[in-house]
Amino acid sequence: MNISGRPTRTIWPSADGVAVEIIDQTRLPHAFVTARLATLDDAAHAIRAMLVRGAPLIGATAAWGLWLALRADASDAALARAHATLLATRPTAVNLRWALDRVRAHVAPLAPAARAAASHRLAREICDEDVALNRGIATAGLPLLRAIAAHKPPGQPVNVLTHCNAGWLATVDVGTATAAIYAAHDAGIALHVWVDETRPRNQGASLTAWELLNHGVPHTVIADNAGGHLMQHGKVDLVIVGTDRTTATGDVCNKIGTYLKALAAYDNRVPFYVAAPSPSIDWTLHDGLREIPIEERSAREVTHLTGRLPDGTVATVALLPDGSRAANPAFDVTPARLVTGLITERGVCAANAAALRALFPDQVMAT
Repeated sequence: MNISGRPTRTIWPSADGVAVEIIDQTRLPHAFVTARLATLDDAAHAIRAMLVRGAPLIGATAAWGLWLALRADASDAALARAHATLLATRPTAVNLRWALDRVRAHVAPLAPAARAAASHRLAREICDEDVALNRGIATAGLPLLRAIAAHKPPGQPVNVLTHCNAGWLATVDVGTATAAIYAAHDAGIALHVWVDETRPRNQGASLTAWELLNHGVPHTVIADNAGGHLMQHGKVDLVIVGTDRTTATGDVCNKIGTYLKALAAYDNRVPFYVAAPSPSIDWTLHDGLREIPIEERSAREVTHLTGRLPDGTVATVALLPDGSRAANPAFDVTPARLVTGLITERGVCAANAAALRALFPDQVMAT
């Protein structure tokens, strides 16, 4: 995607070849700042503290993190420690484990002296694959928007509702839920996006709105609880969200609040789609409610809010009265029965085991 006219990814090797650089997403939307990751600890911190976030980008960052670790120590013990360190950073997004296991399996049979170079090549490959997967999602999802546009009155845009950020900031590039939105906009289809603010970290207001603004896509930020009202009044044509982990049976784990959007969409007969690249599908799980670990993040994300003051300075302020407690489950699970379809790089399918198996016959599903 472009920032001020310059093509930019969310993670890239440094010019000196000894580190990787990222966009520090905790500084958006008020400042565009990059950060340098030079060690395993840097990569682990970037994932844990959400300088990078979004399941695909977490996986890519973890792959680079193993390379950073192997540059310093390529022994079997160091590889195991680095894998465990990075795996412990975020428990819910399956792409983290997928990327770490892939790199470990690739380098473990090699002599230690060859491991760093091999992991570097594979980390690059994982990043390029992510971009290709997301372009596939754009291709698969574009006809959905085109079909809705064909039935809209002249001059009326297709109204899409999103939740959280599943844009290019959540991936290496292009995005998942926003991939078809960008493709439709670039194809000249009139669009308008309702952007959930997405409390408590406000990824919709801070990240999705910033992306859409930079790309020129018309959008309106709304309070999280406004989505159902808009659906009741016919102001939402479809919902598209991303996923941090989707089971082999089509249950979808995504940012907290997604389940409520799915319920509202179901009640109002609004199509509810999930953009799910295949690395975000956990073929070992069948029951999302019972089997997917839900990350409980710091209560401070609920009790405090960061924003820009009238004088331009950025400050964090307390929202709750002293003494009130806060809970912060970061994700929820939307049962497959509420999902209209999964948009994957191989096409759109129903959210059930048979449809997923038909689209991905090469994947081994646990029984």
